[in-house]
Amino acid sequence: MDNVDLNVLRQTTQWLASGHRVVLGTITRTWGSAPRPPGSSVAIRDDGLVAGSVSGGCIEDDLVDKAREGALTTGLPQVVRYGIDTDTAQRFGLPCGGLIELVLEPVQPRTQLDELLARLSRGERVRRVLTIATGEVELQPATPHEQMSDELELTDTTLTTHHGPRWRLLLIGAGQMTQYLAQMASALDYQVIVCDPREEYATGFEVPGATLLRTMPDDTVVALKPDGHTAIIALTHDPKMDDLALMEAVTSEAFYIGAIGSRLNQAKRKARLKEHFGITDTQLARIHGPVGIKNGARTPPEIAISILAELTAVRYGYRIPEPVVVQPQAAIEAGCAT
Repeated sequence: MDNVDLNVLRQTTQWLASGHRVVLGTITRTWGSAPRPPGSSVAIRDDGLVAGSVSGGCIEDDLVDKAREGALTTGLPQVVRYGIDTDTAQRFGLPCGGLIELVLEPVQPRTQLDELLARLSRGERVRRVLTIATGEVELQPATPHEQMSDELELTDTTLTTHHGPRWRLLLIGAGQMTQYLAQMASALDYQVIVCDPREEYATGFEVPGATLLRTMPDDTVVALKPDGHTAIIALTHDPKMDDLALMEAVTSEAFYIGAIGSRLNQAKRKARLKEHFGITDTQLARIHGPVGIKNGARTPPEIAISILAELTAVRYGYRIPEPVVVQPQAAIEAGCAT
């Protein structure tokens, strides 16, 4: 579940608290050029107000009517489909004969929405099972296999969805940079874990949704068992901290490994890891350093943005081209004057 859909759930609770009835819609299947993927959410208020989107606005008006006539009237979930044939697709503006299938469910106490949001606020990964015939909902901890899964399953009797962060980000060091990076990463649907055994840094560190561990960096990486959905970034500038994390990270399946520091410090770090810990050149090449894309960032929040931009590119397999540095006009004129 991404942050957009999480906001839909939060908006739903606000509407309920103000006395409205609400239907929650979940995209279960799409074919063709449907704008939003399975698992995306939309909330429909009894007066027709909509939060979220399932089609970019193509079918929302009709969906409001179906919610009022169906789920809000019966009090039970229903399955609806749009775009099954070309004529219907053209009517609702779905390109290429696309198909969107949704489950609409009236939000009631048995929906357990408050409990779901409480678990998500703790950074948990939750398996949600909706019984179509009754509207009953069961919340379960996701199994280890499901922890990194976004799989959705609709059968004749149940709708099973997974909620919570699918990507993990381990940050070594609890300094100022980590504060910004942890906040921004949480908004991008990362489960953020911060590791710092140093009393002077860990004391007072708090970012909503982030977990702070006081264990040693190498022990933390090993215990985390990084997989292809895990990123590890060393941010302390302290070789005793960063090197411990990196020596374990480069032998893991983490999809991204980064370390803060200048090019000179990166070269020194790699030389240490190779000489004292036997890390190979192939393993050392996995370390992104200096961490982040080259965008002229100088302040901690700017550097955090550059780091997350590089993380995003690596996640989607996008190669970032080398930047072209353009001098400000004032500098160009000054150079011409001399």
